[in-house]
Amino acid sequence: MSKVLRVAIVGGGIGGVTLARALHARGIEFRLFERASAFGEIGAGVQITPNAVKVLKALGLEKELARVGFLPEAMVGRNWETATELFRTPLKATAPGLFGAEFYHVHRADLHAILCAGLPAESVRFGVRCTGVETTSGGATVVLDDGTRYLADVVVGADGIHSAVRDALWGADKARYTGHMCWRALVPVDRHPLPYVSPDASFWMGPKAHVVTYYVKGGAAVNIVAVGESPAWVKEGWTEPSTTEELLSFYAGWHENLIRLFENTDRTQTFKWGLFDRDPMDRWSVGHATLLGDAAHPMLPFLSQGAAMAIEDGYVLACALDHFRSDVPAALAAYEAERRPRTSRVQLQARERGRTYHLSSPEEQRKRDLEYQREQERNPNAVGIRAEWIYEYDAVSCTSRFDTPLAA
Repeated sequence: MSKVLRVAIVGGGIGGVTLARALHARGIEFRLFERASAFGEIGAGVQITPNAVKVLKALGLEKELARVGFLPEAMVGRNWETATELFRTPLKATAPGLFGAEFYHVHRADLHAILCAGLPAESVRFGVRCTGVETTSGGATVVLDDGTRYLADVVVGADGIHSAVRDALWGADKARYTGHMCWRALVPVDRHPLPYVSPDASFWMGPKAHVVTYYVKGGAAVNIVAVGESPAWVKEGWTEPSTTEELLSFYAGWHENLIRLFENTDRTQTFKWGLFDRDPMDRWSVGHATLLGDAAHPMLPFLSQGAAMAIEDGYVLACALDHFRSDVPAALAAYEAERRPRTSRVQLQARERGRTYHLSSPEEQRKRDLEYQREQERNPNAVGIRAEWIYEYDAVSCTSRFDTPLAA
């Protein structure tokens, strides 16, 4: 008879609820502890690349994802000043055949909602903060700020870049400000696509900055991610207020299509934050406790993989725990063996994209753009940001050596 496991999940973001959903589908008991008073995500978009879509399909969310998502026609690189195409990679027509799944644009709140749907209410506790984790030879205990303690067979820190679980396991270690800041905003679309925003994942590359635009909510809004270099420290967080005027000032002189889009942002719903980073870890687990998502491997957004890596983590960890129910250390070892090499590579490659997107000298830009064009000529389906190896990965198949994948 399979051992009954109790899993404590600290953090109810995308990675935490993916793990909860995967555990619940396998009949594994979990308790999720979330600081907020209710589930919810910030009003911003997220690119759900084929590698993450494979997991969402395995979790039975294919129809829901299609309902809330938007399928971009292509990934397009553009010159910041002239809008000249640097590369154009087909996505809508080719991604399923090339990478095994679609490429979606989704609003974070919509993605979070479909992942949360059906989770048992009694397994989730809101309004509590983790203040510590105590590990023993046979389990681990979450210590909460209201004085309560929860003993589990496994504790998973899915509580973000400033993870309390990480601090408890490995000691406090501040994340590093990278010298980049980011603006996010949404522009509603009234019935018809905006004539100055193509239905693509558009990467506008300029000196010391870049902008990514794409449709979300089935085409009902355009999401803006604008990243610029700022040596002065900028507060980390998703809700630091900015203004349309500040956004326009930073990108003065950029192409008129972007300026028109920025002019239509809501002055009360434009936010900014600093981008912080950590080096890849040599280990995630201590005894019966481990980490997931940004708590384990925070990464810069330049490959659009933060949410995708957390989704992959949650699925693989659930598979490992299900298979090695009587041996938690073996489950965590299998989880790390599958996940750490991949997430480390993505972390480091995301840093490198931040450099190549922001080249300042005309000579460097010309060299980069020529490389894009040559690659496009060799392979019209080549992803301009060189992420094919990311999209091809299949967490569902990779877990087959220690588990049978879930039926959708």
